[in-house]
This record gives sequence, C-alpha cells and structure tokens, in this order.
Amino acid sequence: MKSAEVLTDALSYIKSFKGQIFVVKMGSEVISRREVLESISEDLTLLKFLGIHPVVVHGGGVEISEEMKRLGKKPTFIKGLRVTDKETIDVVKKVFRKINGRIVSSIRACGGRAISFPTREETLFQSEKKKSDVDIGYVGEIKRINAKTLLAKIEKGFIPVVSSIGQSNEGYPLNINADTAAAELASSLKASKIIFLTDVRGVLDAGKNLIKTLTLKETNRLIEDNTASGGMIPKLRACIRALDKNVKSAHIIKAGGHALLEEILTTEGTGTMIAQ
Repeated sequence: MKSAEVLTDALSYIKSFKGQIFVVKMGSEVISRREVLESISEDLTLLKFLGIHPVVVHGGGVEISEEMKRLGKKPTFIKGLRVTDKETIDVVKKVFRKINGRIVSSIRACGGRAISFPTREETLFQSEKKKSDVDIGYVGEIKRINAKTLLAKIEKGFIPVVSSIGQSNEGYPLNINADTAAAELASSLKASKIIFLTDVRGVLDAGKNLIKTLTLKETNRLIEDNTASGGMIPKLRACIRALDKNVKSAHIIKAGGHALLEEILTTEGTGTMIAQ
C-alpha cells in the first residue's frame, strides 16, 4: 500500500512535467563514484521513459586537477576560475572526453539512449575568452548556444550529455565553468528546472540545517551574509542566473540512492528548491 501511495503521489508530478526539459548538472565528485553514477543513470532513463526530457551537463574539476598534478602542473584558481594555459586546456579536453564517455556508457547500460555533446562536427557553446584583470588563459564566456541541435536529439529520444567546453570564433577550445554552462543552457532550452547533483544535502542555514525552500531574495541574502560559502556560492549564483532567465525552479540535492526521482516526483523532496 505504501508503494501504491508513492506511485499515486508521483503520478500528478509525472503528468505535470511530461514534455518538459530538465537540465541536470553533475559535479565530478558525483561522477567519480560508480554506484552513485549508476543510480543517477537509472533515474535519468526512467524520467525519459516517463516523457520528461533530461539534459546532463558535467564538469570535471577534481579529475582535471588530479591529471594536472600527475603531469607536474599545479592547479591555480583566480576568483574561482581555473587558470587554463595551452597544456591545461589539452588536459581539460582529455578529461572531459573520458568523463562524458563514462556517463554516456552508464546511461546506455540502463537502457537509455545517451549521446555526447559537443561533437567534432557541431559546436554547442560558441564562446570568447573571458575578460579578466589577470590573464587566465583559455577560459571561456558563452556568447551563443546552438540549442536547435540539442532539441532535435531530444525529440528523437536521446538524453544529451554535455561537456562544459566552448569554442571561439577562431576555432580554439575554451574551458567554461560547468555551473554557469548549465544555467545558460537551461535558459536557452527553455527548461523548467535546473538540478545540481552534489555531495552535500542541499543549502544549509547558519546552524547547518537543511533549507527545503528558498526565494531568490533569500538566496541572495545567504550569499551576502556569508551563510553560504565555498563551492555552494557558484551553485547558488548559477541558480539565480537560471531563474532570472525564466527557468521556473532550481534544485540543489545530494546524489545517491534515487535522490533525483525523490526530489522531482514527491511532495517532500530531498534537497533545496529555489523558486521566484
């Protein structure tokens, strides 16, 4: 009976969300754990079967730093952005190919039809070098998104898996912050939700208690009064950016079990939801 009640509760959400696009951003701390990636892949595949269209965006910060150290290079960050010289952008491309392939293979193993982006033939994020007081190298700022390509694949039943790497007008690659890329893509695709899968429960208050719901005003206040700190700040800023560009809600949840389904298809949810 409990299972039946859960399914009945989920039915109203399934009907409400059918046909909508959800952008799901996966951090490298999540992707590196095989059992967690498998459960996420199952959730993504089920959502697609239910008529909801997930689009995955990934970064690779942890693995990029590990590969740089292996090559004798010290990772350097300025204002949260990785300094990306020629050798480092080659590392970024290599790590992204590996991570993207891992996610695609995991989704396919669950019966989903996953496909990698960008491809050699198609640029997704048309970008230019980010302006900075200090030279940070091949770091990009998105100027245009080729959303039609993704939408065509979504309509054909695919789950796009997107690496956060752009290309300049001159043809060279640019490293893009994955949280920012997810927010811009969600807006471009007219997604109704953006969901950040992390290794923390969600947004916490000053007493380290989970905050279940936030408004934009409350979210800005958490940043201003330093209640939010570390890696949570760029995620909250990405949420604000997405909501300012007409995405209806943003979610920050801890990956594991079937947290993605629980957040989307139950009343209680599992993490933090931010709405207007």
